[in-house]
Amino acid sequence: MKIIIVDDDKFVSLSLNTILSVQDDIEVSAIGASGREAVELYDSLSPDVVLMDIRMQDMTGLEAAEAILKAHDEAKILLLTTFSDDEYIVKAISLGAKGYILKQEFYSIAPALRAVNNGQIVFGTEIVDRIPHLFSGEKDALKASCEPAEMRKVSDSCMEKYDINEKELGIIKLIAEGLNNKEIAEKLFLSEGTVRNYISTILEKTQLRDRTQLACFYYKNLL
Repeated sequence: MKIIIVDDDKFVSLSLNTILSVQDDIEVSAIGASGREAVELYDSLSPDVVLMDIRMQDMTGLEAAEAILKAHDEAKILLLTTFSDDEYIVKAISLGAKGYILKQEFYSIAPALRAVNNGQIVFGTEIVDRIPHLFSGEKDALKASCEPAEMRKVSDSCMEKYDINEKELGIIKLIAEGLNNKEIAEKLFLSEGTVRNYISTILEKTQLRDRTQLACFYYKNLL
């Protein structure tokens, strides 16, 4: 996997280069120091993953991510920052970034890069716990969204793309709200075994790994 590292703190970028270069499956193709450099490096090198800071002078990581994804919708961008700012998280999800982790979670950077390269969406532990609360207003507006009439308010095109039916969408929404299998079963008058079967089918259809990724998928694609 070829990556580029972009961070305006030279010490951080060099440290990341040192940590990641010893990984057998990761090659650091280049190091940049600004959002503009990130855009230029992506255009010239077409890396598998961009590992990029958010707060940078000249052009932020979010602005650079937006520019890169506008020109290359297949780009995989993993945002790395010391700031777990709610606004940044929402923006990263809406832009289509494949991940958002904190620099403090240095031990997870290499695994996160591998996951993103494999098409998964990755968020740091602290960030995952906060995602449902960031969309509380939207969730209130869809309070009754397990009912068929309300289901049509979400993205029909996305449902069609992943072959998700209304029952499966209802289960995804409840997962995004933090309900466990027993709670979902009680709410939808199903058995826990049926709920587990539904979730397995949904994960297969969306090619996601677990409930956390399903929650992120819901807020990014279906809300």
